[in-house]
Amino acid sequence: MLQPRIRPCSFPQNLPFLYPSLFLRHYASQGHHHPDYSSGIPPPPPLTVTSSTPSQTFVSKPDKKYLIGLRTYKPRTPGVRHLRRPINDHLWKGRPFKALTFPRKGHGIGGRNVTGHITMRHRGGGHKRRIRMIDFDRWEAGKHSVERIEYDPGRSAHIALLKRMETGRLSYIVAPQGMRAGEVVESFRQGVPQALLDSLGGSTDAGMIASKTALRGNCLPLHMIPPGTIVYCVGLYNGKGAQMCRSAGTFATVVNKNDQEPKKRLYVDVKLKSGEVRMIHRDACATIGVASNSSHFRRQLGKAGRSRWLGIRPTVRGVAMNANEHPHGGGRGKSKGNVLSQSIWGTLAKGGFKTRKKSNVNRFVVTPRRQGVQLKADKKTRK
Repeated sequence: MLQPRIRPCSFPQNLPFLYPSLFLRHYASQGHHHPDYSSGIPPPPPLTVTSSTPSQTFVSKPDKKYLIGLRTYKPRTPGVRHLRRPINDHLWKGRPFKALTFPRKGHGIGGRNVTGHITMRHRGGGHKRRIRMIDFDRWEAGKHSVERIEYDPGRSAHIALLKRMETGRLSYIVAPQGMRAGEVVESFRQGVPQALLDSLGGSTDAGMIASKTALRGNCLPLHMIPPGTIVYCVGLYNGKGAQMCRSAGTFATVVNKNDQEPKKRLYVDVKLKSGEVRMIHRDACATIGVASNSSHFRRQLGKAGRSRWLGIRPTVRGVAMNANEHPHGGGRGKSKGNVLSQSIWGTLAKGGFKTRKKSNVNRFVVTPRRQGVQLKADKKTRK
């Protein structure tokens, strides 16, 4: 049983009466117990908690910035000494909606192709999973209510179960950061409904329409999103679903709509998180907000077994292999010899190894991302 850390500090004498919930014992595997105030004891005044510490009983040390928003545990065992988890107390504790899932089966789990050969190393084992069917297209118009926010083992971001108010149809989407149960979202991929235009007095001003449509969790075509808006789940083509910015904490920024340029009028400039600016079709979809679970990259598994639960097998260094197994193998195992750093198949790993021909230029990239020598120079200037 895992017991989280409680921040040590000096409490005033009347604090046990004002906040009795702080002096109860809480465990990560159980829900919080609140005292009964029906016996005449007045409830405590509201306790102000910053957004970086959403749970009162799991307060991180403020002097360590990397622990803000992460849950730590007492080192009862070596496996939990370095365990760090994002605080997601709002997630659904039950099972997913089974009609929108299917089992993850087959030898493809072990990184094998149809012939049975391993094409992706370091895959295999892990806990049984069910794949959630996510609606990346969001063609269905009308208002949808958020039933709950769920954990998805197949992706780093969280998912939201939506229920259409008119028909009661359920669907899954990638949840934006900050979305909670009870909110209402809508998709405008098929256009702006007439009822919304009537509520605006028949006005077709883009700014007025955006004030009613460009809200968190709503899906819109790119030409309806104002410049400077943060979006995620961005599509690449007209008529297709989202393909980019779908993992935890990712987002893109709408930079320019190119309304004044006739040759680029069909495309919208979008800046990705890598710094790349590229042209995307104006009718491609995008969802307002940032992909949820932005603290996912700061988690620490704490032990090797937790990595095996996720289906990740160990990685062996090339210098620890035999000479017939890896180009770095052989010898005493302390050095790779007088050979360049390369993969197990002989592909060079350093020195700017290129795979794209100079003639094969992506014409949709307006500003390429900074990489290689340019990226190193940027890091030096930041320091």
